[in-house]
Amino acid sequence: MRVEPGGELFDKLRELELPIEDYAIFGSGPLAMRGLIQEIHDLDLVARGAAWERARKLAPVCTAPEGDPVVWLEGGAIEVFGGWLGWDIDALIDDAEIIDGLPFASLEDVLAFKHSCGRPKDLIHARLIM
Repeated sequence: MRVEPGGELFDKLRELELPIEDYAIFGSGPLAMRGLIQEIHDLDLVARGAAWERARKLAPVCTAPEGDPVVWLEGGAIEVFGGWLGWDIDALIDDAEIIDGLPFASLEDVLAFKHSCGRPKDLIHARLIM
């Protein structure tokens, strides 16, 4: 899916009305919003507090393959995680940058995550960030 700052996926996220102080868009979403990549297939969010509680009311909590609690919304196009592979999600959320009314994880945090994964896609994304 082609992503633009005002794009459909971001609009769907806005419609969920999650409290922006309690979540951050992580994964590849911050790269797409900053124009570093042109396509993403979903949005990965880390959430706590009121944002996590709101997501839990919208769909059942499941367990992601990595073991973290997740709520899949919009047919899986928006994935709201209650944890992220042992990362400190409070720090990810607290360090988020508001862009176009949405909280995005810092590129520094995304870069650290992409390096830690080491998948070919992540290494390409890491080079784009640098």
